Amino acid sequence: MNIEELRTFVEVADAGGVTAAALRLGVSKSIVSRRLARLEADLGIQLLVRTTRGAALTEAGITFRDHAAKACAEIDMAREAILPAGALRGRFRISAPLTFGPTHFAPVIAELARHHPDLKIQASYSDRFVDLVAEGFDCAIRVGHLSDSNMMARLVGWTTGKYVAAPEYIERHGSPETPDEFVTHQVVMQGTESWPVADGGKIVMMKPQGRFRADNAVALVGAALAGIGLAGLPEALIKEHLASGALVEVMRRYPIPKLGIYVIRPPGQHPARKIRVLTEMLIECFGGSALNTQETR
Repeated sequence: MNIEELRTFVEVADAGGVTAAALRLGVSKSIVSRRLARLEADLGIQLLVRTTRGAALTEAGITFRDHAAKACAEIDMAREAILPAGALRGRFRISAPLTFGPTHFAPVIAELARHHPDLKIQASYSDRFVDLVAEGFDCAIRVGHLSDSNMMARLVGWTTGKYVAAPEYIERHGSPETPDEFVTHQVVMQGTESWPVADGGKIVMMKPQGRFRADNAVALVGAALAGIGLAGLPEALIKEHLASGALVEVMRRYPIPKLGIYVIRPPGQHPARKIRVLTEMLIECFGGSALNTQETR
């Protein structure tokens, strides 16, 4: 067996099928299948069972997956240790938000690629919170307030947000002044998320309701401008609308706490050096100022 066979098996096990693993690895399904066949032949045991939904681990496969993942991680660390000082290589899958991602984070990722020509970067931009392990990402850049999870997070910067509404909406429904009033209003939102407000020295979480949902914040700006409901939005997206009066701030006594910019990675004792390098570059770019004032490079 070789490291590519082990890595392929781990990807298939985590992705739940050959097709998804092939997409992650950037190779054909036939190559994935051949690697799996050689690995099972070398071990003399079946690791996976094909199903209508993909592939399921056998009992032996469940046990072997953890050992294979550790072996791959150790090999990656060994490769990093013998590379020329500062050099990075291999595959690097990064998830970044569609909001701010192409405008603020993409230039940093491009700079990483420029400095490390042997690094194969795959960046995916979506405001959906991806499952890093299940979808095969090395790390994610996320903006906002983190929910509890077993992921490792590093704060690299921050931005600000405001609760806003169109004047038309306020004329029809009034302007909420407290969290209790806020949750009686219609909001435009991405899902069923909780919304934070700063109440003096503590954070209060609100559970708003709304009939309009979209999967990215840019679309929510349009809905707020149309007077469909209240919105909680990054200030960088609405500065011009606030200046023109197309949107007005509400809940001034209960503002949105600072929104963190984080690099998220799966749990593990040591982050890969490529993640550390990206994190350091993001801190250099955003660590001292908010997104709404920071110029990208």
